[in-house]
Amino acid sequence: MGRYEGLFIVKSDLAQEEQKAVFAQIEEPITKQGGTLETAQEWGRRPLAYTIRKKKEGMYYLVRFQLEPSGISVIKRNYSLNESILGSLITCLKE
Repeated sequence: MGRYEGLFIVKSDLAQEEQKAVFAQIEEPITKQGGTLETAQEWGRRPLAYTIRKKKEGMYYLVRFQLEPSGISVIKRNYSLNESILGSLITCLKE
C-alpha cells in the first residue's frame, strides 16, 4: 500500500452539518477501496488564490491515508463528481 496525502477545498457557504457530511464523503471512497485513514485535519476557511465556480473562499481539509495505487483513479473520479468539493490534490508520500 502506498501512503498519500489529499488536500481538499470544499464550498465555504455550506452549513456546519453539510460540511461534516462532505467530510464523510471525502473519507468514504478511501475506505471503500480498502484504504485506511491515518490523519484528518480541518484547516478552516481560507481565501482562494483565484475564483473557482464563482467562489472566493473555501474550507480546507487535509487527509493522510494508505491505499493501493490502483484505487487512486477511482477516488479522484468520485471527488470530481462531488458538487461540494471545489478542488482536490492527492500526492504520494515517500518513505
